[in-house]
Amino acid sequence: MATISSKVIFVTTSPRTPEKMIPEIELLDNHFSGKEWDNETQIAFMELLREENFFNGKGVKDPAFSARDRINRAPKALGFVILSPKIELTEAGKQLISSKRKEEIFLRQLLKFQIPSPFHIPNEKAASFWVKPYLELFRLIRHFGSLKFDELMIFGLQLVDYRDFDKIAKKIDVFRTLKAKNEGKYKKFRAEFLEKELRLIYKDEIKEGHTKTRETKDKSTKKFLKTKASNMRDYADACFRYLRATGMVNVSHIGKSLSIVPEKIVEVDYFLENTEREPQFVDNESQYINHLGNALIPTLYTDSREHLKQKIKTEFPDIKISPKDNLLKLKEIYADNLEKRKEQILSQQTKEIKDYRLFDDINTVFEQIIDNSLYDTPLILEWNTWRAMTMLDGGNIKANLKFDDFGNPMATAQGNMADIVCDYDNFGLTVEVTMQSGQRQYETEGEPVTRHLAKFKKEIAKPTYCLFIAPKINEAVIAHFYGLHKLNINYYGGTSTIVPLPLNVFLKMLEDSHKSSYVPEPKHVQAFFEYSNKLVETSKSEIEWYKGITEKALNWLPK
Repeated sequence: MATISSKVIFVTTSPRTPEKMIPEIELLDNHFSGKEWDNETQIAFMELLREENFFNGKGVKDPAFSARDRINRAPKALGFVILSPKIELTEAGKQLISSKRKEEIFLRQLLKFQIPSPFHIPNEKAASFWVKPYLELFRLIRHFGSLKFDELMIFGLQLVDYRDFDKIAKKIDVFRTLKAKNEGKYKKFRAEFLEKELRLIYKDEIKEGHTKTRETKDKSTKKFLKTKASNMRDYADACFRYLRATGMVNVSHIGKSLSIVPEKIVEVDYFLENTEREPQFVDNESQYINHLGNALIPTLYTDSREHLKQKIKTEFPDIKISPKDNLLKLKEIYADNLEKRKEQILSQQTKEIKDYRLFDDINTVFEQIIDNSLYDTPLILEWNTWRAMTMLDGGNIKANLKFDDFGNPMATAQGNMADIVCDYDNFGLTVEVTMQSGQRQYETEGEPVTRHLAKFKKEIAKPTYCLFIAPKINEAVIAHFYGLHKLNINYYGGTSTIVPLPLNVFLKMLEDSHKSSYVPEPKHVQAFFEYSNKLVETSKSEIEWYKGITEKALNWLPK
């Protein structure tokens, strides 16, 4: 049980990307099922987690706290695990691990999440909660057709009681009208509107002088409102990511908005009409746990054989359905054909990329990434780099990010493998990308990048290299990768050839391949990395090596 004091919709923000909880609850189940969730098991869980390929964190300062942060939040709150009296997965948790269509599992659990509940009890400082947040946010998106990030952040998060839906919708209408009258002045308009709403939401705290935040001794209203705005941004971002995990919404990364996937509208309308809006079992923890962990509720549109049959006929008219096919069989048929369609879409995209038809589009997206003008820039960087590598040369290029049913980027790689793997006839290449900068770049990327390279090297049993791309490369990263060129470490499969390049230099490599009088071949890629190996031998320092490899990248193709 946790008490909350939030004045806006409370949602879990850990893990930031919902798909990342899947391998973690599987690890918890495999090693700790039936045990007590206490300080000892929490520390032991973190010790195991730190050794896993899918974990990029550290959890060293307070491992027990880190364990609770990872398991007591989303996995417990969304009904995937039970932690008392013993650790066990619910049926929903088991389904999340084993199901082909994990989007459906996420959807059911999000629709049941509610405040108040036996897990989250508002205190006297909190808003008067009576809401299933994700259900009402789906309703808000459906009501408007699309909902921008700022609208969800400033107004959607105020929907703490579902009975206030019309009032919140009216606020958004007013905001849109005034926004249209302030064309060209949006940044200033947004800042003023956000401050006005924050002052309304937190009027009692401001009036009573309760404006000190945990992170600072500063009691000024300005600092207080800035902190609350930052918290709301985090909540809005979590809402975007968790709603996207259901496969029911499209994200416009340029417009920073959510909309219902056209093919899913009938499904969304069904659960909006048929899912109970009232919070349930607020005062009965055992009933709430059973309700939350039930993998079959709420009922979805595709739980009806006739509905699913009609959906298959609409989306895949060539599929023959036998009268003997029960609901479970139809779900398998539907899932298999969704996957086939996605693979066909990605195959067609790859063909267009290799023909350089998307060169201008890829360049434009990289410019937007550099300008930081997109929603979820790390995801788009990963996706666009996959497109760039596919266009650059003739290898078998695979992105380990998650695509939705229509070939759109949905979530970054889970963490147990490189972002992109390239398999050529005679060698392999991993590609890692990050938006991290400064010391954080080294702390979060250094060791996992090396581990992923070693894993791929072992899988393909060929010479293997790594390209590391970021908007800016940190000096610690340069030193680290320079040293790994020389160190023969058995754990990493020998020496590790990892070349870090800033994004603008990688773009120059891409432009050179486009304007070249010949089509670059895999041998040109390998020659670049072998040049790095030779350069390390003659360089007096990591600075000299990095300068030399960067200059080589700017003219990497033979004339």
